[in-house]
Amino acid sequence: MLFLLSCFLQNYYQNKLRLALIGQSLFGQEVYTNLRKQGHKVVGVFTVPDRDGKADPLEKDGTPVFKFPRWRVKGKPIPEVVEAYKAVGAELNVMPFCSQFIPMNVIDHPAHGSIIYHPSILPLHRGASAINWTLIQGDKKAGFSIFWADDGLDTGPILLQRECPVEPNDTVDSLYNRFLFPEGIKAMVESVQLIADGKAPRVPQTEEEASYEGIQKKSNSKPAEAIHNWIRGHDKVPGAWTVIDGQTVTLYGSSMLGESVPAGQALEIEGASQAGVVTKDGLVLYGSDSKALMVKNLQFEDGKMISAAKYFSSGDTASVELTDDEKKMAEEIRDIWKGILSNVAAIEETTDFFKSGAASMDVVRLVEEIKQKCAGLQLQNEDVYMATTFQDFIQMFVRRLRGEDREEEMVIDYATKDVNNMTVKMPWQCFINGKFEDAENDFDIHSHIHTDIHTCGHYCIAYASVGDVDRAVAAAKEAFQVGPWGRMNPRDRGTLLYKLADLMEEHQEELATIESIDSGAVYTLALKTHVGMSIQTFRYFAGWCDKIQVQFHLHRPDIVCAIVIPWNYPLMMLAWKSAACLAAGNTLVLKPAQVTPLSALKFAELTVKAGIPKGVINIVPGSGGMVGQRMSDHPDIRKLGFTGSTPIGKQIMKSCALSNLKKVSLELGGKSPLIIFSDCDMDKAVRMGMSSVFFNKGENCIAAGRLFVEESIHDEYIRRVVEEIKKMKVGDPLHRSTDHGPQNHKAHMDKLVEYCEVGMKEGATLVYGGKQVDRPGFFMEPTLFTDVEDHMFIAKEESFGPIMVVSKFKDGDIDGVLNRANDTEFGLASGVFTRDINKAMYVSERLDAGTVFVNTYNKTDVASPFGGFKQSGFGKDLGEDALNEYLRTKAVTVEY
Repeated sequence: MLFLLSCFLQNYYQNKLRLALIGQSLFGQEVYTNLRKQGHKVVGVFTVPDRDGKADPLEKDGTPVFKFPRWRVKGKPIPEVVEAYKAVGAELNVMPFCSQFIPMNVIDHPAHGSIIYHPSILPLHRGASAINWTLIQGDKKAGFSIFWADDGLDTGPILLQRECPVEPNDTVDSLYNRFLFPEGIKAMVESVQLIADGKAPRVPQTEEEASYEGIQKKSNSKPAEAIHNWIRGHDKVPGAWTVIDGQTVTLYGSSMLGESVPAGQALEIEGASQAGVVTKDGLVLYGSDSKALMVKNLQFEDGKMISAAKYFSSGDTASVELTDDEKKMAEEIRDIWKGILSNVAAIEETTDFFKSGAASMDVVRLVEEIKQKCAGLQLQNEDVYMATTFQDFIQMFVRRLRGEDREEEMVIDYATKDVNNMTVKMPWQCFINGKFEDAENDFDIHSHIHTDIHTCGHYCIAYASVGDVDRAVAAAKEAFQVGPWGRMNPRDRGTLLYKLADLMEEHQEELATIESIDSGAVYTLALKTHVGMSIQTFRYFAGWCDKIQVQFHLHRPDIVCAIVIPWNYPLMMLAWKSAACLAAGNTLVLKPAQVTPLSALKFAELTVKAGIPKGVINIVPGSGGMVGQRMSDHPDIRKLGFTGSTPIGKQIMKSCALSNLKKVSLELGGKSPLIIFSDCDMDKAVRMGMSSVFFNKGENCIAAGRLFVEESIHDEYIRRVVEEIKKMKVGDPLHRSTDHGPQNHKAHMDKLVEYCEVGMKEGATLVYGGKQVDRPGFFMEPTLFTDVEDHMFIAKEESFGPIMVVSKFKDGDIDGVLNRANDTEFGLASGVFTRDINKAMYVSERLDAGTVFVNTYNKTDVASPFGGFKQSGFGKDLGEDALNEYLRTKAVTVEY
């Protein structure tokens, strides 16, 4: 092992470069982080000065940071800037999304020169708006290039290119976040390593099909698809616009319509081939080819934004008469406006917030000051945009205060898929304070669907930032402190959880389909276990709601809890933790696994239908490094429940301690032993032994990581297991006859193959499988190893895949096999097969694990506590014990 480690370290440190990163943005931050992980040294970060008091995300980790507002003046390099750059001694300049003009004596200074990321397939769309023009021109392919910098306009030699298809309703954001962002980061890191290894190509750019688009004159007289491309191809600045009733109106949220167009009221559009139609879903526009598209939102010249569906009704609401108390409140709000708009002499009824110079930060200040003054008032930033004058704002405020603004039907921008004989409707945005909304930075990730190629797909999923977590936590805190949840009768809370369970059962086929296409679980298993046990869990804890006060006298909720769940059982792990959390009376912020967020977001939709008050449940998809870390650090979160790997669990525990000593429960890794004695029921031991390993294609925290089989039956047991493995059908998880679906993602697939290679190198006997199935998708062959010795890697480390690891033990050596079974840092689960009840009790008492299965496996129950020992974590899910994880005990002493 020491030799292998030495070889690894030698490989890690060879062919590494000293890098200067020049640029800004979260993209640059991710490139920076991944380059450092690969062992390259970033000797300097060159970014822009702080904006609005905020440092660029690229500024981190103590690396020298230089903030130059410019590199050149009147076309000439600034000497002191150039000298400061040269002093860091970079061997290569890496420029991810650099918006500044860098002098050639900086570009050419390093030994390896400079490389730049560009979001188009050069030589197409040279220039700054390449992504926009990819959509505006209706390109069927998008992509990016990494090229060697020169003094031309993105004309340097190509080092690397990648491309992807453009979907019919892609936007700048979806295209960027589905492909250009994640794949671009990988490609930048790959390019640097190619340079370090001396293998980087320099392919001259051809001038064939080269393009640099200027500004095009607006024209409505185009086919519908061209208008759709024009709208979706523009960012919010400058925006795609048209003229309606003599006003310039900016258009947002375009999508093509099919043959069916909703009924509505006609609206003349200047220069259009025919009138538009305002419908309940938005504004329908027609192209010169009579095809239609839908626009969701409109913004007028004064900055006011409305839902396109409300174009004709936006000004029809009659004014309300204010009471004396409301008039007094209005004057207090006038003072708040005055404090923000200090340049305005007096706040009149017609004073416009934005025309008076207010910016987006002023919107936040206005909303927060009013909410602070009016505890419990549901006021959002967008409310300011919808009521920009003082008189309109006060009218909106009073209606909101009186409760006259009835909740509108929840608006969900679904991703849909026709699959499994149904149309699956999947929310994809963050769920915060009872609404689905875009992530703060509009960075999305794509959720892979790893089945056969005919069911593969990609979906844009909101990629939450620190700001989104903060908003979710604030919503959860407010929901408890001033909303109905904290004051609700426990029995009523239980009624809502029962209703939620009923809705989950009503949608169980859809939920199971989502689980199957998102996690790779076999549909029948997803229906029975992933979804079925989730429903049982909510019903079980719903029954506890009105018993906690009696059973746990003076136990109180932790208030705001965070929950972080893994990718192997997305919905079930959500249910195991959140049901107990909610039954105890807490509110929560939940982060689903980055690769499997879909069922959590569908669950969020059902919570609204069940009547769970807004803010009680918040779902923020995103990375563990950003979202999970912020949850660990957040001062308003008092409890965090986590299921995942042991190394991440340790990091979470450390962060929770350093932040505010928040309470933690951890369900972590496992290497669960299963002991099979010669006096077992062989049929059952074979069947359940296979289930202990291959259940949920091995992606199972309690999977039997190592089977100990008594010597006298070992060979027969292996022979029968091989016979059964050969009968297993590996394939599309949606097919009802499939036994074994795909692994969850490529990185995990690669890890399993490597795991098998290590096992063979160490001398274990590969009896069956050991490699990826030769077909589309991440399918791993069910695998069997024998002759596994205690010192081997595969005897000690968890595979988390369909790999059966078998060791034999001498007949009658009960204590010996117990010592071997317990010789692990993990203690999540274990099992024993024997007909001798005394032996079963003796072994189960001495197995050092939180769960022991006797003559069965994977038999969990919602009323039975679940959790591990040692480095498998601490705390319990399920059963009465789980409630204690989300309650605090208070002792009250009274003297009369």
